[in-house]
Amino acid sequence: MRSAIENRVSRRKFEKEPITGLEKENIISLINQLNEASDLTMEFVEDGSGAFGKLRKSYGLFTNVRSLILMKGRKDDKDLKEKIGYYGEELVLAITDLGLGTCWVGGTFDKDELTIDSGEELVCVVVAGKVADPSLKEKIVRSATHRKVKSIEERIISDRPLPQWMQNGMKAVLLAPSAKNTQKVIFKHENNILSAQIADDYSMDLIDLGIAKKHFEIAAGGRFELGNGGIFHLK
Repeated sequence: MRSAIENRVSRRKFEKEPITGLEKENIISLINQLNEASDLTMEFVEDGSGAFGKLRKSYGLFTNVRSLILMKGRKDDKDLKEKIGYYGEELVLAITDLGLGTCWVGGTFDKDELTIDSGEELVCVVVAGKVADPSLKEKIVRSATHRKVKSIEERIISDRPLPQWMQNGMKAVLLAPSAKNTQKVIFKHENNILSAQIADDYSMDLIDLGIAKKHFEIAAGGRFELGNGGIFHLK
């Protein structure tokens, strides 16, 4: 999964060829495992193309979208968005290891085309499918939406030099996707306590917090507590 962190890039243009039955089975199995671990209700949709069929919603940024995952859970789950980011990124990286392309999608799809239970909240979706080499249009979109990656020093406040395991974790954080590439999650390392937090003034912020925590853990080991400002435990 560490290699998937380095290999993953957001893909918006997919091949017309649908994913195979075996790939579908693998994705559904992963979703079931993660739902059991997280109490989420993420769901694979084999053909969710209708949610991207209206130009006014997708702005023409996506091509040949078919398979997607509904990133959802109970409305009363206070940690819903962070868990979507945390467990969803684990799913995204696993799908990357299958050789498929993925993209987190927040608002540029038509929610009315997707069905969920009344007690659930659909936070966002992840599109997945077969991909070829990035097209010129994809490269232009990526260049327009991705600014310079911030440095480790811009992402962590520390009162002492970072040990190697923490540097490893932060390098993985720099490769984490974030809404509009804002890279807003800030880590604090003070009095030997490491925590992660975000301003939470945008709808996708807590998702980004979960994604950043997952990337850090994969590279450094250990586990963060849930919550904005959650503390990290190395063992």
